[in-house]
Amino acid sequence: MRSAHHSGDAVGRSIAAALRAAVSVALLLLCLAAPSLAAEEPVQTEASKAQVAKLLDKMGEYYSKAGTLAERRAAFEQLMQETPGPSKVQIRQVDAGGVAAELIWPARVHYALGKRAILYVHGGGFYSGSLDTHRASAASFAKAASADVLLIDYRLAPEYPYPSQIDDTLTAYLWLLDSGYESDNIVVLGDAAGGNLAIQAVLRQIKLRGPPPAAVIAISAVTDLAATGASITTNAANDPFGNALQIEAARTAYLGDRSPTDPRVSPLYADMKGFPPLLMQVGSREISLDDTLRLADRARQAGVDVTTEVLPGMVHQWHLFPFWLDDARKSNQRAAEFALQHFADKPRP
Repeated sequence: MRSAHHSGDAVGRSIAAALRAAVSVALLLLCLAAPSLAAEEPVQTEASKAQVAKLLDKMGEYYSKAGTLAERRAAFEQLMQETPGPSKVQIRQVDAGGVAAELIWPARVHYALGKRAILYVHGGGFYSGSLDTHRASAASFAKAASADVLLIDYRLAPEYPYPSQIDDTLTAYLWLLDSGYESDNIVVLGDAAGGNLAIQAVLRQIKLRGPPPAAVIAISAVTDLAATGASITTNAANDPFGNALQIEAARTAYLGDRSPTDPRVSPLYADMKGFPPLLMQVGSREISLDDTLRLADRARQAGVDVTTEVLPGMVHQWHLFPFWLDDARKSNQRAAEFALQHFADKPRP
């Protein structure tokens, strides 16, 4: 019996030692793997670089001789006329409380009014952009998020300076509420200058103690009209929209003599407390890169649920070209998934 007892102890000690060794090896492998996983960052592929280069060549055909804001407005319209139009959607012209707009929804998806809606605020430096330039993009979000998209044709500078653009954005949001959409089924999406307007309209809604939307998506957002971010300089040569004189002209057309650090015009200087979940996407080559990163940090400090995506090698408003850029298709899909995650009513399988 004594011999058997010692034999059992020996077997037990051997098993315990083997387990300890296995655990040690597993922990070692985990520690070795963790740094490489943590350090891993998205890298732009060669195919992506080639696609962006072609896009920049195409942009150059239209923008190279466009010096004034009026010429750049026309160049933007002409460029987007060459892109594929929307497909598999239905479109209806609407008057959104006095704001011209289009309501766009998936052609083969039928559901009652009052479910999901995206308020799309187009970009264009506050002075350009239209229903024509962003209709295809709005349609793609309608299909990807199984939602109605209200694309608004807000008033443009310099004919209509600040605060006309924010007024129109908030008016359209309130129109959605009056039309039967619940606030927790509305996502506000804006790109570039439209990202600024989307954020500012929601901040004003919060200040007025009205119901905020379920979430906000800001792509290539202009958050600092004082242009103090380092990327304004460091990315100037990489971004086709990086001309300092054009930035100054657009700012003057929009603001006039108003201070660009006024929190009512530049979200970077605003109080973000109470803001809904926010997705911010930006290209690594954009002059507005720091506009996104700094506002994201400021919003987090205010307790906002912020998701930030920096797309390697992407230029300003890359997302408008999913038919030419694989990265645009992927990032737009993630934006649509973010909207779906925050809608109170999810699409039926």
